[in-house]
Amino acid sequence: MNGTSTVMDFLEEPLPGVGTYEDFNTIDWVREKSRDRDRHREITSRSKESTWALIHSVSDAFSGWLLMLLIGLLAGSLAGLIDISAHWMTDLKEGVCLAGFWFNHEHCCWKSNTTFTDRDKCPEWKSWSQLILGHGEGAFAYILNYFMYVVWALLFSLLAVLLVKGFAPYACGSGIPEIKTILSGFIIRGYLGKWTLIIKTITLVLAVSSGLSLGKEGPLVHVACCCGNILCHLFTKYRKNEAKRREVLSAAAAAGVSVAFGAPIGGVLFSLEEVSYYFPLKTLWRSFFAALVAAFTLRSINPFGNSRLVLFYVEFHMPWHLLELVPFILLGIFGGLWGAFFIRSNIAWCRRRKTTKLGKYPVLEVFVVTAITAVLAFPNEYTRMSTSELISELFNDCGILDSSKLCEYVNDFNSTKGDDLPDRAAGPGVYTAMWQLALALIMKVFITIFTFGMKVPSGLFIPSMAVGAIAGRLLGVAMEQLAFYHHDWAIFSGWCSQGADCITPGLYAMVGAAACLGGVTRMTVSLVVIMFELTGGLEYIVPLMAAAMTSKWVADAIGREGIYDAHIRLNGYPFLEAKEEFSHKTLAMDVMRPRRNDPPLTVITQDSMTVEDVESIINETTYSGYPVVVSRESQRLVGFVLRRDLIISIENARKKQDGIVSTSVIYFTDHSPPLPPSSPSMLKLRSILDLSPFTVTDQTPMEIVVDIFRKLGLRQCLVTHNGKLLGIITKKDVLKHIAQLANQDPDSILFN
Repeated sequence: MNGTSTVMDFLEEPLPGVGTYEDFNTIDWVREKSRDRDRHREITSRSKESTWALIHSVSDAFSGWLLMLLIGLLAGSLAGLIDISAHWMTDLKEGVCLAGFWFNHEHCCWKSNTTFTDRDKCPEWKSWSQLILGHGEGAFAYILNYFMYVVWALLFSLLAVLLVKGFAPYACGSGIPEIKTILSGFIIRGYLGKWTLIIKTITLVLAVSSGLSLGKEGPLVHVACCCGNILCHLFTKYRKNEAKRREVLSAAAAAGVSVAFGAPIGGVLFSLEEVSYYFPLKTLWRSFFAALVAAFTLRSINPFGNSRLVLFYVEFHMPWHLLELVPFILLGIFGGLWGAFFIRSNIAWCRRRKTTKLGKYPVLEVFVVTAITAVLAFPNEYTRMSTSELISELFNDCGILDSSKLCEYVNDFNSTKGDDLPDRAAGPGVYTAMWQLALALIMKVFITIFTFGMKVPSGLFIPSMAVGAIAGRLLGVAMEQLAFYHHDWAIFSGWCSQGADCITPGLYAMVGAAACLGGVTRMTVSLVVIMFELTGGLEYIVPLMAAAMTSKWVADAIGREGIYDAHIRLNGYPFLEAKEEFSHKTLAMDVMRPRRNDPPLTVITQDSMTVEDVESIINETTYSGYPVVVSRESQRLVGFVLRRDLIISIENARKKQDGIVSTSVIYFTDHSPPLPPSSPSMLKLRSILDLSPFTVTDQTPMEIVVDIFRKLGLRQCLVTHNGKLLGIITKKDVLKHIAQLANQDPDSILFN
């Protein structure tokens, strides 16, 4: 039987699985993009042939926008659901509504006829002691309320950690470090799957309601990206192309921030500045649309009942004075110092969790931290309330009707002009609030270090903002009292006369919140935009910018990485930071493998190896691909073939193609090699060969190689000398090389 007559390139029809990736591998951006361009060309050329093809071409162009609409609707609905449930369950720790147990404290008291000052004490709302003992006063009632608070907190957090551990281990943490890594081209199967979405949504409500020092903002980005990933499966164009799917996930991240803070533009900028790796202009418009739809959906649900998208919306009316920039910059310095301190301590604690026995008992760890948090939080009313409510209270500008302790000033009503109250002397309530806030600050600073990174969904935005807002409010009240008692000092004279309202403590809280959030995450532009969208204060952009920039400079001076980059490095994810400069003078030959004493590079020849030879290479090595050369002697490069594609193609050929046995020759050329007539039929695998792999010469400076890897998103790059193959550089080699030069452990980069 003549071998040449039965040769068939059985891969003319693409096989299912060829061109896909295994778990914990990096995608090949260049290949994915060229595939998408081919698909697009084909659709365009067909659209001229028939009306049906034209309709198909239009629907293909429109599918991206439709997908964004669906992501916005789903993310907005889930965010509304999470907000409403968390609000209700947080209040459940303190009492229950008799008019209907599904009402939270605020909704319960809406129908009540109590006066404005007693609005929190309506008859329909009963604390646990009133419900069980029949009265709410006295030591025993206090102890019972305390006990119920701790029990509910422990119940919620235990339920959360058990659900995460049992059903979706990927649902813990904030999710932003992993999403950054996924967007840079890494594959973590199941991280954005349906189980993760369901469990994360449920456990996020439980974790926030348990009173732990965490927020729901970071996890909402993860939830939105899960929505994006799941909805991608409805459209072939996104289901089959990993690079296209990454564009959708960038837009989904923007929708996530949009619903977390009610800041659509801030969300788009956050996605651009903080999480995305590849962000073309088309993705910018789509992110904008997704963020808009998501914010609109959340606004229609109206979770807080005040037509606002966030709990802490404020409106200040007083202009700020130039001299106030000094305390604002001080807050910036505080934010930077706190950010750097928090990152160092949190990473040290998380590393300890990874390397010691502590990591084996996640449930016990959550139980202990929740117990400590609840026991410390209850006696102090500023830590007992939910963190969002605390921030809302701190941002608030005191009006005439405010009944909170922060607004208990000594009133001298002769001098009021309309709604603006003059600066007044602090009453006993303000002094009590000050030391309670100082204690709350100390507790939040330390407890957040141990909370972030536990096995429950935990965001960092809200705790960071709370720390900054407390510090800002303390400084603001101090400035206000200083201006009241010493309005004749040189710094106050000229702009702060007696009886005028010159200092707004709420504004200081807002600036402090921005500074601390900037110190931890190192955001700048998106942070300022999120803050003024949150607070509607356009005239305060300059103070916010000053604080955000100062905190970034101070924090960068102490440690280069933000919290997300630090967690990426701690977990050993293969993330090539685009912002870092590579400044060392090494060459490609210093990094490539094989090194001088290593065994030679594993290669496949283009037309002289049998199925058995190739299978033994696959079984003996774990590489994700192999260079194809003309022959072992010449080592001239032909192309590159992926391990996964080889395995699938050979398996398929053995099943479907007659006469393929272990001694069949595999060839990658256009024409079959001349063989004796008695030999078995041959296997042509040219269609899975990448004929244009990226190559550099052995003398290429490493800074150029690193740039190529960053900008093109390569998986590997071949090294040649005078056209002969010398070695290979993978993304992992580049990361190990950078780690070695920074005196870090190169084996911390953990995956294939």
